[in-house]
Amino acid sequence: MHSPGLLITLLGFVLVLGPLVFVHEYGHYIVGRLFGVKADVFSIGFGKELVGWTDKRGTRWKIAALPLGGYVQFAGDMNPASQPSAEWLALPPEERNATFQAKPLWQRALIVLAGPLTNLALAVIILAGFTMAYGRVVSPPVIGIIMEGSVAEKAGLKLNDRVVSVRGAAVESFTDIRMAVSQHPGEAMDLVIERDGRRIALPVTPAAKELSDNFGNTQRIGFLGIGPTQVERVPVGPVGAVGDAVAQTRDIIGMTMTAMGQIVTGKREVKELGGPIKIAKFSGEQLVSGWQPFVAFIAMISINLGFINLLPIPVLDGGHLAMYAAEAVRRRPVSQRGQELAFRTGLALVLGLMLFVTFIDLSSLKLFGG
Repeated sequence: MHSPGLLITLLGFVLVLGPLVFVHEYGHYIVGRLFGVKADVFSIGFGKELVGWTDKRGTRWKIAALPLGGYVQFAGDMNPASQPSAEWLALPPEERNATFQAKPLWQRALIVLAGPLTNLALAVIILAGFTMAYGRVVSPPVIGIIMEGSVAEKAGLKLNDRVVSVRGAAVESFTDIRMAVSQHPGEAMDLVIERDGRRIALPVTPAAKELSDNFGNTQRIGFLGIGPTQVERVPVGPVGAVGDAVAQTRDIIGMTMTAMGQIVTGKREVKELGGPIKIAKFSGEQLVSGWQPFVAFIAMISINLGFINLLPIPVLDGGHLAMYAAEAVRRRPVSQRGQELAFRTGLALVLGLMLFVTFIDLSSLKLFGG
């Protein structure tokens, strides 16, 4: 399949990131409104306003020129460190009570937490919808196929062995085995199997296998060379579908954390990181692949957006939550100087990481002769 052109790529990027940024910021906004906080600005994008309007509550809704995020500016939240200003202190009591800084700590924390949680909730809704529509995949963790000459054969695995655990974690389905093994190519791990009523520990080292999709994107995964005895889809009701979706979201976050740790420790290449350019590329590719892959991709990005924003890095939601946690423990806010220093450090870290991943993205597109 040919890669989509620039216009389709840009359209896919806008259709993925625009709604996800809106959902994230709307989470902040709606919980702020619930607690009586006035929002001055609701912006999709940064920089110069392209189009906007002011609603009856006095909130300026706008779309800005740089579509790489967004923000809600609450009344009283006028500086990066979210510290009360002289202007805030001079407000009449009734106006001050409608500001972010006037609210108790737990309400401010919930307003901040609402953005990432809304992204995660959207992903759960999407994944639950897929499960309700297509059913739950059921595959017992019993080996029904062993490829000749594979790692599994050399390790002594046999047909009808039931895999009990991988890397010390219990498995309930063959999907659990695939997920655990695929994340650790070339890394030694322990499998515990059940054979003839006995449990046996077998050390194995998954082979590293390169997978390519229709667009030439490659992925390095761990591979044992085994298959299940059976795979079927069973109908699932709304409650069961939501439970499955929450479990899938948890697993995706776990995979993301594992991949980040492997990149830091050098077990994975840095080029596997992706920034806005790579997201745009994948967005266009998934858009031309059909609505199901595209919507599933939106769920994946929504999970990662929610997770990343929960990291305790100043300027991200998780950084604000860390400050609030410190305030709860100390029973007084972190000093304004401390917050501003943390904000500047976090901003430098985030901007530096953005530049780094953008360079990697451009390198992967062969723009630097890579």
